[in-house]
Formats: sequence, C-alpha cells, structure tokens
Amino acid sequence: MIAPFTITIPDERLAAIRAKVEAYDWSQLPDAGGWSAGVGVGDLKRIAAYWRDSFDWRAVERRLNALPNFMAEVEGEHLHFVHVKGDGSKPPVLLLHGWPGSYLEFERLLQPLAADGHDVVVPSLPGFAFSNPITRPIGARRAAALVQELMTRLFGDARYFIQGGDWGHAVATWAAHDRPDALHGIHLNMMTVRAADAQPTTDAERSFAARRAAIADQESAYFLEQETRPQTLGAAMADSPVGAAAWILEKFGKWADLPTTADGDPDIWSKFSEEELLTTIMLYVAPGSFVTSTWIYYGSRLEKARTLPAGTRIRVPTGIAAFPDPVFLPPPRSFVEKTYDVVHWTDMPRGGHFAALEEPELMLADLRAFIATVSEARG
Repeated sequence: MIAPFTITIPDERLAAIRAKVEAYDWSQLPDAGGWSAGVGVGDLKRIAAYWRDSFDWRAVERRLNALPNFMAEVEGEHLHFVHVKGDGSKPPVLLLHGWPGSYLEFERLLQPLAADGHDVVVPSLPGFAFSNPITRPIGARRAAALVQELMTRLFGDARYFIQGGDWGHAVATWAAHDRPDALHGIHLNMMTVRAADAQPTTDAERSFAARRAAIADQESAYFLEQETRPQTLGAAMADSPVGAAAWILEKFGKWADLPTTADGDPDIWSKFSEEELLTTIMLYVAPGSFVTSTWIYYGSRLEKARTLPAGTRIRVPTGIAAFPDPVFLPPPRSFVEKTYDVVHWTDMPRGGHFAALEEPELMLADLRAFIATVSEARG
C-alpha cells in the first residue's frame, strides 16, 4: 500500500522536547577546549539557544509538507519517501542518504532532475525520520531489497539510476549486486564497500589505505558504538535532545568540507545555518528515530554487509563523484575499479561528506553527466 503522507509531530512531543532543551544543565558539561575532544561546547550552546529562542518546527513542517510525501508498507516495514514526478522522458532516479543525514540533503536536486524528465524518489532509509518504527535492525542489504521493491511498485520493470553517499552508497552497491537488471547505473560519492579480496597493491593505493587507517583510528568510535551497542547509546540519546544534537553536530563539524577558525576548530557556521542543522537534528529527535537510525550499523554487521563476497565485481555502470571528504577519503580510481565497473569519475574541487547538501550544484552537474554517459553508451 502507498498513500500520501503528512508530517504532523504531536504538540505534546514538541513540548517535551522543548522542555528538555530548556532544562539542560550546562554546568554538568565541562569544556575540554573547542573541538579538541568532541563537539565544541560553544557551538552546541549556540544551536541549543537557537532551538530554545527562535526555532519554529511548525514552520519547518509546513515547508516539508509542501513536498510530495508518501508512505509505503513494504514487506512489513514503513517507508517514507518523497516522489517528485517528471514527464517520464528519462529514467527514474532514486536518491539515497546516510547517517546522520536525511532525505532533505537532496532537496535542491528534486526540481532540476524532474525538469530533466526524471521521476525522482527520495526515501528515508529504514529506521530514519518517518520510516519508523521498523520491526528489527535492518542493514544495507535488506534496505536495498526494500527500496528496490518500492521502485518496482512505483515503476514496474522500468530500470532506474541510484545516487548514494554514506549508507546510501552501501545500499546502492547491494542493489547493484543483488538486482543488477533493475538498474541503469549507480552514482556514488563515498566508496568504502568493496569485494573482500580487493586489496591495495600500488604505492598510491597503499598510501591511501595508510591515511584512511590513521584517520579511522581517530574517527571511528561512533561507528563501533552504533555497530555493536546501539541499544546502550540509544538509552541516553532517546532521553536527551541536546545529547542527540551533540552527537549529530559533531559529524557535520568533522565530516563537512569546512574552513577552520584561528583556533583550528571547524567553522561550521560558514556552511550551515542553525535552521538547517536543527531541521536535520529534529528529523531524528521529533519522530523518535535516533535509536532505529543507528540500527543500520548493527544490522549491517549482522548481515556482513560492509564488504562484498570475495571475487565480486559490480557490473552495473558506476559513476564516482570524488568529493574531498575529510574523513572518508576517496580511494584511487584503480582501487575502486577492482570492485566496480567505473565509467565516469570526477575529482571534485570542494565539498565533503554531505555532498548534495554542501554543494548541490556540483552534485547535480555530475549526476547529470553520469546519466548522459550511460545513456549514450546504451545508444
């Protein structure tokens, strides 16, 4: 079943969130100094003050409801999605976000792609935002099956393109692995899922692997917690809107392509507004989806979905938008080609982990170029 969906957070839920933000005891949060030990307390206080004094969720809700929102029940799971219709002259496009992003990362791509002739579908991944509740932890492979079933219901046997970053790239990869016949191509702006036996062999590949390992040593604590102990983390986050905001804000500060202040801290406000960041945070806090959003890490561990089976080669045409993500470094093309059939590659001049949100024009142009490349090859 697929039906129109209206976002309506109950007044009681909004009042409870507001009361907890107002009651947060800042005296219990010592400051280790800027962003040296995690999220900057000063930046967190700034967003909490905006939340308390200026943020109007109802105004945001009206803007979100101006989009064509739908809810589908797919194999017992609730899937929220936005569907902007084109004229049908081009194949459908499925856009997939990750954590701690949301379907709104793609907001500025919707109308341009629809104007090109594409139907554009942007789901909230299982457990995220309004795709909640879910019946159990769902990993990237199961998520791929669910979104592909959704696309089948919407478009029958018509093939389509997928764009994905963060977990969206893993879902796209598993979709290409399990149902390649459904796809024209996949366009990725993160590349960590690979065949289990794809190993670095050149100097450039080994250098990349060493740099990524060094960064992972500093930046992977959240991943291990969400992959192995999401329930324990969730007990705290479900009760603290400010705590959830800190957990998410840290990733925008560390993963986006940002200038730094004189103290070496990320200048998060040079790229994002309080309204923009709080809207994303509220998509986790308001519908109570923070806990179930982290289940994709645990579910992927259970599925063993972080790598593809040894010997796997993704035959679906693949495009890579290599944004200079400061944490999830883009690999050398030679390494990606050990797993994927790369037909399009662009080294991006700027933009980080939240590429469609940070640099929507660059993302749109590269996605269009990839679709044109694949379409021309098809004749």
